[in-house]
Amino acid sequence: MKISTILQPQYIRHDLVAESKDDVIQAMLDLVQDHPNILDMEKVKTAVFEREKIMSTGVGKGFAIPHGKSEGVTDIVAALAVLKNPIDFQSLDGEPVKLVVLLAARDSMVNLHIKLLSRISRLMNKDEFREKLLKAVSSEELFKLIQDEEEQYPEI
Repeated sequence: MKISTILQPQYIRHDLVAESKDDVIQAMLDLVQDHPNILDMEKVKTAVFEREKIMSTGVGKGFAIPHGKSEGVTDIVAALAVLKNPIDFQSLDGEPVKLVVLLAARDSMVNLHIKLLSRISRLMNKDEFREKLLKAVSSEELFKLIQDEEEQYPEI
């Protein structure tokens, strides 16, 4: 499954302003609050914040992928944000985060959830691609960059 099939421009924010890691996660959750796949936002919020307590989802290279599994969704929910100012996310490499992808899936979607996390990580591991995302000036441009980049990868 491609990220561009689950992520839509209305769930993408450019220059998101936040003061802390929790603010970023809450802003991402607010971004998807009206997503048609969300049944119970409180369950989704709890799942994402509980997962973050286990270990930071700041994976390095200025990127974080807060995520959680919850019965509060009917299907995959995703959002993307480019932060106006870097935020300390207690990342594995100690670097602040500027790119964030939120992912939520049902408890029963373990395999798909892991595959999507892997696909997102693989996309964001490319320095050139991250730089393009950081230079984008709109949600639509960010979405197009993801679509174009995914054309280079086979389906997972």
